[in-house]
Amino acid sequence: MTYCTDPLLNPFRERLQQAGTPLGTWLMSGTSSTAEAMGRAGFDWLLVDQEHVPLDEKDTLHILQAIAGTPAAPVVRLAANDMVLFKRALDMGAQTVMVPFVDSAQEARNAVSYAKYPPQGQRGFAAVFRASGYGTAKDYGKRANDSVFTIIQLETPKAVAALEEIAAVEGVDALFLGPGDLSANMGHIGNILHPEVQAVIADVAARCKKIGIPCGIVGPTPEVVSSFVAMGYSFVAVASDMGMMMRQATAFIEAITPNLTKGFESSVY
Repeated sequence: MTYCTDPLLNPFRERLQQAGTPLGTWLMSGTSSTAEAMGRAGFDWLLVDQEHVPLDEKDTLHILQAIAGTPAAPVVRLAANDMVLFKRALDMGAQTVMVPFVDSAQEARNAVSYAKYPPQGQRGFAAVFRASGYGTAKDYGKRANDSVFTIIQLETPKAVAALEEIAAVEGVDALFLGPGDLSANMGHIGNILHPEVQAVIADVAARCKKIGIPCGIVGPTPEVVSSFVAMGYSFVAVASDMGMMMRQATAFIEAITPNLTKGFESSVY
């Protein structure tokens, strides 16, 4: 086995260019061991969520290090469209970043500028950190901008209406529709299967395909995610590590509890 010594190769971009629809999942447990296990399970990509999971920078770093030892590609969702959050995540090696709640082309331009070094952007420069292979990556400063993959997340009707304008921003590599927040902002919180929400989800897939930009989405079950693939989404995620654990735990409990109750009653009576 030959170890890849170039930290500027972006595995998510490479996987997206291959045949098939890359499958990922959300990492909500916030632990490096679970991230490593999910990376070994066979997912193409894993979402490290800084928005809804109480992760600090060291937590994120350790999770990225754990994923690096697996075939999966990491994607870091930032807590906000903020220059400092971009800088810290990118410096620790988060080449692929997802930016939440972007509603306009100007907000997308801001995100791209935070992800790029001058003259394309305003990312602050440092030399010796994980992203540069601790200073070992040849010509890191000149090549870094091309290695970053920026995913803009659409989560409101306003963002969906501005889809084409957002996608046209130079440096936006992909879009991602957030069905949970979209349904909430459409007045159907917690119900992504509502016909009105489903109509928007299908429309976004068709519009992205028409303009030729990759678009991803997440769903709670294999059945729902399969329907998203059929709509034409370029990359998809199913549930989360925490969601899968809780569903399986509930199934185990429901399967075993009747026997436990029966045994208890027979032993007493």
